[in-house]
Amino acid sequence: MMIRYVKFADSVSAWFGKAFAWTILIMAFGVGYEVLVRYVFNAPTSWAFDISYIMYGTLFMMGGAYTLSRNAHVRGDFLYRLWKPRTQARVELVLYFLFFFPGVFALVVTGSKYASRSWRFAEVSVNSPAGIPIFQFKSIIVLAGILLVIQGIAQVCRCLICIRTGQWLPHTEDVEELERVLIKEAEEGHLDKAERLARGEGDR
Repeated sequence: MMIRYVKFADSVSAWFGKAFAWTILIMAFGVGYEVLVRYVFNAPTSWAFDISYIMYGTLFMMGGAYTLSRNAHVRGDFLYRLWKPRTQARVELVLYFLFFFPGVFALVVTGSKYASRSWRFAEVSVNSPAGIPIFQFKSIIVLAGILLVIQGIAQVCRCLICIRTGQWLPHTEDVEELERVLIKEAEEGHLDKAERLARGEGDR
Protein backbone atom coordinates (compact mmCIF):
# COMPACT_ATOMS: atom_id res chain seq x y z
CA MET A 1 0.00 0.00 0.00
CA MET A 2 2.77 2.44 0.94
CA ILE A 3 4.84 1.54 -2.12
CA ARG A 4 1.81 2.13 -4.33
CA TYR A 5 1.28 5.56 -2.78
CA VAL A 6 4.98 6.45 -3.23
CA LYS A 7 4.76 5.59 -6.93
CA PHE A 8 1.57 7.63 -7.26
CA ALA A 9 3.07 10.68 -5.52
CA ASP A 10 6.27 10.43 -7.55
CA SER A 11 4.30 10.32 -10.79
CA VAL A 12 2.16 13.33 -9.81
CA SER A 13 5.24 15.36 -8.81
CA ALA A 14 7.01 14.33 -12.04
CA TRP A 15 4.06 15.35 -14.21
CA PHE A 16 3.78 18.82 -12.69
CA GLY A 17 7.55 19.30 -12.54
CA LYS A 18 8.05 18.43 -16.21
CA ALA A 19 4.98 20.37 -17.34
CA PHE A 20 6.11 23.58 -15.62
CA ALA A 21 9.71 23.09 -16.76
CA TRP A 22 8.55 24.61 -20.07
CA THR A 23 8.25 27.97 -18.34
CA ILE A 24 12.03 28.25 -18.65
CA LEU A 25 11.62 28.57 -22.42
CA ILE A 26 9.14 31.43 -21.97
CA MET A 27 11.58 33.10 -19.60
CA ALA A 28 14.49 32.58 -22.00
CA PHE A 29 12.48 34.01 -24.91
CA GLY A 30 11.41 37.05 -22.88
CA VAL A 31 14.95 37.83 -21.69
CA GLY A 32 16.47 37.17 -25.13
CA TYR A 33 13.92 39.40 -26.83
CA GLU A 34 14.52 42.16 -24.30
CA VAL A 35 18.29 42.03 -24.85
CA LEU A 36 17.79 42.19 -28.61
CA VAL A 37 15.40 45.14 -28.72
CA ARG A 38 17.13 47.02 -25.90
CA TYR A 39 20.70 46.89 -27.16
CA VAL A 40 20.20 46.53 -30.91
CA PHE A 41 17.09 48.63 -31.59
CA ASN A 42 17.20 50.83 -28.47
CA ALA A 43 13.54 50.02 -27.78
CA PRO A 44 13.28 48.24 -24.38
CA THR A 45 10.03 46.52 -23.49
CA SER A 46 7.87 47.26 -20.48
CA TRP A 47 7.06 43.63 -19.75
CA ALA A 48 10.29 41.58 -19.99
CA PHE A 49 11.26 42.01 -16.32
CA ASP A 50 7.81 40.88 -15.15
CA ILE A 51 7.90 37.84 -17.43
CA SER A 52 11.35 36.83 -16.20
CA TYR A 53 10.61 36.92 -12.48
CA ILE A 54 7.09 35.46 -12.82
CA MET A 55 8.33 32.53 -14.90
CA TYR A 56 11.34 31.94 -12.67
CA GLY A 57 9.19 32.06 -9.53
CA THR A 58 6.69 29.63 -11.07
CA LEU A 59 9.46 27.25 -12.13
CA PHE A 60 11.08 27.42 -8.70
CA MET A 61 7.86 26.78 -6.78
CA MET A 62 6.55 24.00 -9.01
CA GLY A 63 9.89 22.22 -9.11
CA GLY A 64 10.01 21.70 -5.34
CA ALA A 65 7.94 18.51 -5.09
CA TYR A 66 9.51 17.09 -8.25
CA THR A 67 13.01 17.67 -6.86
CA LEU A 68 12.01 16.06 -3.55
CA SER A 69 10.66 13.00 -5.38
CA ARG A 70 14.05 12.61 -7.10
CA ASN A 71 16.00 13.09 -3.84
CA ALA A 72 17.81 15.97 -5.53
CA HIS A 73 17.55 18.68 -2.87
CA VAL A 74 20.89 19.79 -1.45
CA ARG A 75 21.63 18.31 1.94
CA GLY A 76 24.57 18.71 4.32
CA ASP A 77 25.25 15.00 4.53
CA PHE A 78 28.77 14.89 5.97
CA LEU A 79 27.30 13.07 8.99
CA TYR A 80 24.12 11.69 7.45
CA ARG A 81 25.93 9.59 4.86
CA LEU A 82 27.89 7.76 7.60
CA TRP A 83 24.73 6.47 9.30
CA LYS A 84 22.99 3.18 8.61
CA PRO A 85 19.84 3.46 6.44
CA ARG A 86 17.56 2.79 9.44
CA THR A 87 19.19 5.62 11.42
CA GLN A 88 18.87 7.94 8.42
CA ALA A 89 15.20 7.05 8.07
CA ARG A 90 14.44 7.61 11.77
CA VAL A 91 16.12 11.03 11.77
CA GLU A 92 14.39 12.05 8.53
CA LEU A 93 11.02 10.92 9.86
CA VAL A 94 11.37 13.13 12.94
CA LEU A 95 12.59 16.10 10.89
CA TYR A 96 9.69 15.82 8.43
CA PHE A 97 7.19 16.20 11.27
CA LEU A 98 9.19 18.84 13.14
CA PHE A 99 10.06 21.13 10.24
CA PHE A 100 8.80 20.05 6.82
CA PHE A 101 5.07 19.61 7.39
CA PRO A 102 4.59 22.66 9.67
CA GLY A 103 6.40 24.83 7.12
CA VAL A 104 4.47 23.46 4.14
CA PHE A 105 1.10 23.70 5.90
CA ALA A 106 1.91 27.31 6.78
CA LEU A 107 2.73 27.90 3.11
CA VAL A 108 -0.63 26.49 2.01
CA VAL A 109 -2.70 28.38 4.60
CA THR A 110 -0.91 31.72 4.24
CA GLY A 111 -0.64 31.31 0.48
CA SER A 112 -4.39 30.69 0.24
CA LYS A 113 -5.15 33.98 1.99
CA TYR A 114 -2.54 35.78 -0.13
CA ALA A 115 -3.90 34.33 -3.39
CA SER A 116 -7.53 34.96 -2.42
CA ARG A 117 -6.83 38.63 -1.72
CA SER A 118 -4.91 38.95 -4.99
CA TRP A 119 -7.79 37.44 -7.01
CA ARG A 120 -10.30 39.69 -5.24
CA PHE A 121 -8.44 42.83 -6.27
CA ALA A 122 -7.36 41.49 -9.69
CA GLU A 123 -3.78 42.38 -8.71
CA VAL A 124 -1.34 43.54 -11.36
CA SER A 125 2.43 43.91 -11.23
CA VAL A 126 3.77 47.18 -9.83
CA ASN A 127 7.29 46.53 -11.13
CA SER A 128 6.61 47.91 -14.60
CA PRO A 129 4.12 50.17 -16.38
CA ALA A 130 2.79 47.21 -18.38
CA GLY A 131 0.42 46.29 -15.54
CA ILE A 132 0.67 42.55 -16.16
CA PRO A 133 -1.95 40.58 -14.19
CA ILE A 134 -0.29 38.46 -11.52
CA PHE A 135 -3.21 37.30 -9.38
CA GLN A 136 -3.35 33.95 -11.19
CA PHE A 137 0.30 33.31 -10.39
CA LYS A 138 -0.33 33.79 -6.68
CA SER A 139 -2.33 30.53 -6.82
CA ILE A 140 0.93 28.76 -7.69
CA ILE A 141 1.94 29.18 -4.03
CA VAL A 142 -1.02 27.08 -2.91
CA LEU A 143 -0.60 24.47 -5.64
CA ALA A 144 3.10 24.10 -4.89
CA GLY A 145 2.31 23.63 -1.19
CA ILE A 146 -0.30 20.95 -1.90
CA LEU A 147 2.16 19.08 -4.13
CA LEU A 148 4.78 19.25 -1.37
CA VAL A 149 2.29 17.79 1.12
CA ILE A 150 1.52 14.91 -1.28
CA GLN A 151 5.20 14.26 -1.87
CA GLY A 152 6.06 14.73 1.80
CA ILE A 153 3.67 11.93 2.74
CA ALA A 154 5.45 9.75 0.17
CA GLN A 155 8.78 10.58 1.80
CA VAL A 156 7.38 9.58 5.19
CA CYS A 157 6.31 6.28 3.62
CA ARG A 158 9.85 5.84 2.32
CA CYS A 159 11.19 6.37 5.84
CA LEU A 160 8.77 3.81 7.31
CA ILE A 161 9.66 1.26 4.62
CA CYS A 162 13.37 1.81 5.27
CA ILE A 163 12.92 1.43 9.04
CA ARG A 164 11.11 -1.85 8.42
CA THR A 165 13.40 -3.30 5.72
CA GLY A 166 16.73 -1.59 6.39
CA GLN A 167 16.96 -0.35 2.80
CA TRP A 168 15.86 2.84 1.10
CA LEU A 169 13.24 2.56 -1.60
CA PRO A 170 15.07 3.79 -4.73
CA HIS A 171 14.17 7.15 -6.20
CA THR A 172 13.39 7.52 -9.88
CA GLU A 173 16.18 9.30 -11.74
CA ASP A 174 15.45 11.21 -14.94
CA VAL A 175 19.00 12.45 -15.36
CA GLU A 176 22.33 11.43 -13.92
CA GLU A 177 25.12 13.75 -12.86
CA LEU A 178 28.12 13.73 -15.18
CA GLU A 179 30.43 12.96 -12.26
CA ARG A 180 28.51 9.76 -11.50
CA VAL A 181 28.52 8.75 -15.16
CA LEU A 182 32.31 9.21 -15.40
CA ILE A 183 32.92 7.29 -12.18
CA LYS A 184 30.68 4.46 -13.37
CA GLU A 185 32.44 4.31 -16.76
CA ALA A 186 35.85 4.29 -15.06
CA GLU A 187 34.78 1.46 -12.74
CA GLU A 188 33.37 -0.54 -15.65
CA GLY A 189 36.60 0.05 -17.59
CA HIS A 190 38.67 -1.26 -14.69
CA LEU A 191 36.43 -4.31 -14.36
CA ASP A 192 36.70 -5.07 -18.10
CA LYS A 193 40.49 -4.77 -17.92
CA ALA A 194 40.63 -7.04 -14.88
CA GLU A 195 38.50 -9.66 -16.65
CA ARG A 196 40.75 -9.57 -19.74
CA LEU A 197 43.83 -9.94 -17.57
CA ALA A 198 42.22 -12.87 -15.75
CA ARG A 199 41.61 -14.57 -19.10
CA GLY A 200 45.21 -13.89 -20.08
CA GLU A 201 44.26 -11.56 -22.95
CA GLY A 202 46.11 -8.50 -21.66
CA ASP A 203 45.72 -5.09 -23.31
CA ARG A 204 44.83 -5.05 -26.98
